[in-house]
Amino acid sequence: MRFTLRQLEYFVATCDAESVTEAALNIPVAQSSVSAAISQLESALGVPLLIRHHARGVSPTPAGRQLLVRARALLREAEQLERLAAELTDDLSGRLELGCLVTIAPLLLPRLCQSFQVQHPEVTFLTVEAGQDTLLEGLRSGRLALALTYDLDIPADVEFEPLASLPPYALFPADHPLAERDEVSLAELADLPLVLLDLPLSRDYFCDLFLAAGLQPTIVKRSPHPEMVRTLVANGLGYTILNSRLLNRRALDGQPLTGVPITPPARPMTIGVASLRIVPGTRLSEAFAAHCRAAVASAQVPALLAISDEPEPDHSLL
Repeated sequence: MRFTLRQLEYFVATCDAESVTEAALNIPVAQSSVSAAISQLESALGVPLLIRHHARGVSPTPAGRQLLVRARALLREAEQLERLAAELTDDLSGRLELGCLVTIAPLLLPRLCQSFQVQHPEVTFLTVEAGQDTLLEGLRSGRLALALTYDLDIPADVEFEPLASLPPYALFPADHPLAERDEVSLAELADLPLVLLDLPLSRDYFCDLFLAAGLQPTIVKRSPHPEMVRTLVANGLGYTILNSRLLNRRALDGQPLTGVPITPPARPMTIGVASLRIVPGTRLSEAFAAHCRAAVASAQVPALLAISDEPEPDHSLL
């Protein structure tokens, strides 16, 4: 054979990223390895596959576009063959393509993947942290086998298995007058300055909490970055509402934070495992989903405990 699957993989990754540099970061390998693989592929086939735009990335040539379609199909077949080979053995092995909602990925992925690999050392993960739309597209395209996400606008073609239900809570700077309360109502929060986590679906969920109670929040700042929201709150610029449990009681700049449950209980967000309905699960994907269920059931993932289930804070750490 005049070319390798790895060369095809690097070529497809470059076309997807429209950049050799970005493809190398996404794989991840050295940029020189990607460039060399594509050059070798062009040499083996005898045609240019990419148009190199100075400082503007790359795009496929007409021949490159034809190869791209065939290469995607061949790589999918090779991946399915690899999975079949892995399933014919007694031990779990192979690579699991796993997506996770970007806002909760740091709280879930490292712990769940590491604990799974302790039990199954021959398994590797390709992880993608992204927004809901990107995760759903990844499932539909076959680039992802599973995705850990919230039950927000789950379409009919996606199977969603709930893992944990997380009610919303208010996050205050530690010296806020309401920070010492056992609970706080949406009516009390409505007139206070809200720092909104401004992400698709999430922002609608938080605002709908107030609308369902006949209230209107007072939004003073917005950010799509959870740590920026936490730091703005910690510095007294408002409060915010979150669902995943507060594990680190300090913002990135060291300022302390306190979470307070909202009463009466508002609509929770449910985190779960998403997969494409028409694609049968593999032994590896089903084993990982079962691992997630067991980890949540045994409280091994603290981020998936409700804020009301937290132990009393150790104020000596604040």
